[in-house]
Amino acid sequence: MNPFLSERENRILTMLIEDYNLSVTKISEILGVSAVTIRSDLSSMEEKGFILRTRGGALPVFHPDILLSQRTRQDEKNRIAKAAAEMVEEGDAIMIDDGTTTSLVLKYLMGKRNIHVVTNSTLALTYARVNPTLHLTVIGGEFKPGSESLVGPVSLAHLERYHVKYAFVGTGGFSAETGMTTHIEESAEVIKSMARQSDKTILLADSSKYGQSGFVKILPLDNVEMIITDTEMSPVQVKEIADKGLQVKQV
Repeated sequence: MNPFLSERENRILTMLIEDYNLSVTKISEILGVSAVTIRSDLSSMEEKGFILRTRGGALPVFHPDILLSQRTRQDEKNRIAKAAAEMVEEGDAIMIDDGTTTSLVLKYLMGKRNIHVVTNSTLALTYARVNPTLHLTVIGGEFKPGSESLVGPVSLAHLERYHVKYAFVGTGGFSAETGMTTHIEESAEVIKSMARQSDKTILLADSSKYGQSGFVKILPLDNVEMIITDTEMSPVQVKEIADKGLQVKQV
């Protein structure tokens, strides 16, 4: 569930993801509440940036691929993001890439003051709207709806202006042998740049990513200081990673 939506609003968002053609009338029938109530919910969801109102209905703002990723292994992703956020101290500067797990780090920075965040993720805007103490810089670049990201030469040039304590990055897949990989070349270049501009690179990846491999190499694991993952990674897998010199934190 999205933490910024009520239980009913989350149900409405799920319904709209599954069927863009749902009308207010149909939603009210399914949920057993009045059309007036549904219109009020949709207005609230639009103000929060999750949907766009249409004549008689609404459309999700985010790309379906992103919405599906956000709903996959939610508990693991939230635990990983929370552990990453606990590393950040007031006054720190960090970078966050366009992953759905890395973007969740911003959710757990609530209450911390004077945190500077540089990111290529438009998902970050959702959290910045409700956290006025967060200093957010969204870099420029070409917008990719499927990943809610900004990439390309402009993005890379923009990142070179900054130096941060941590770069929290994700990956399409990783292993001790191949390192971090992805299927999106532009995203790989952004992560490489973030790693260069940070004191420490922290990989946030749930255990399902281990052994998965994309055709674009991002970084070898010995270029990463720590991986935060979930407890489903086996002792053998943990040892394989630790042997590369990484600290492995399971949550």
